[in-house]
Amino acid sequence: MTESYRHDGAPSEYPSEYPTTYPEASGGAGAWPAPPAYPPHTPRHRRRLRGPAGLLAAVAVAAAAIGGGTAYAFQELTGGGAGGSGSQVNGTTVAASSKGTVAGVAEAVGPSIVEIKAAGSSGQSTGSGVIISEDGEIVTNNHVVSGASQVQVATSDGKTYSAEVVGTDSSKDLALIKVQGAKGLKAASLGDSDKVAVGDDVVAIGSPAGLTGTVTSGIVSALDRDVTVSRDESQGGSGQGGGREWPFEYGGEQFNGETGEQTTTYQAIQTDASLNPGNSGGALINMDGQIIGINSAMYSAGSSQGQSSDAGSVGLGFAIPVNDLKADLDTLRSGSQR
Repeated sequence: MTESYRHDGAPSEYPSEYPTTYPEASGGAGAWPAPPAYPPHTPRHRRRLRGPAGLLAAVAVAAAAIGGGTAYAFQELTGGGAGGSGSQVNGTTVAASSKGTVAGVAEAVGPSIVEIKAAGSSGQSTGSGVIISEDGEIVTNNHVVSGASQVQVATSDGKTYSAEVVGTDSSKDLALIKVQGAKGLKAASLGDSDKVAVGDDVVAIGSPAGLTGTVTSGIVSALDRDVTVSRDESQGGSGQGGGREWPFEYGGEQFNGETGEQTTTYQAIQTDASLNPGNSGGALINMDGQIIGINSAMYSAGSSQGQSSDAGSVGLGFAIPVNDLKADLDTLRSGSQR
């Protein structure tokens, strides 16, 4: 027998069935070439796993390599996570195909924004609100419903509901109302205003001049702007003459009317998204469809020195950070009137 070498370098014999000559060809026979010799240090080839077992092993290796990101990626690919078919937090969902667009945000959040009409002894006012529960909890500005004895809410589908004021907080210019007999409303997602940065794209939705569902867009212009509004019922809400005036104080000047003697100051998000009377209490929204602020004040040309003005927005609007609202929700739900 012809000698050969095993992988460990030791000589061995060919198996008896191993041919040692070629079949007859071209009139002659030839010998098989000698098998290659493997040096002692050459390792054996590892057997590769195939089929399901091999796939599981590969997944296990990948999981060990990238840790917690594997679960997120798996959810994203299979649709099992929050972003399976879009970006969803609580109620509002931005479709994946429209994510990051004004149209996508408007479509997702529009049904969560309402028009509010309030009436009281001092007159009437028009504003906006944000639905935060399916059974009809709505947040708005205190100055929209301050002193109101009757409140009506119109949803984006044209339905009208009566509402009652649950709680108010004039120190933050926030109020909570609840519609009667509603169910299955689309609640908005409340974001995190601490993550907002100057330059972020934003969308505003509200009912300026009673034009329900009006959408504007812009950026975050600045943060922590000190805005002062009235705490006096005779100055805000029903005293706004149908929503034409929107009194507030900024930088030592009063705009859109007199704020009165009883005032409160909060640190606002400034935006250049167009806001007009009637946007008050509506939503300032990030591009993921999350509420980051409640629109509360705007500057109009010619409205300084306490004079009201019918001029439109000049790109100086202010919103109460949504984290202020979230911190106040339990107090508002308790029925506190302050």
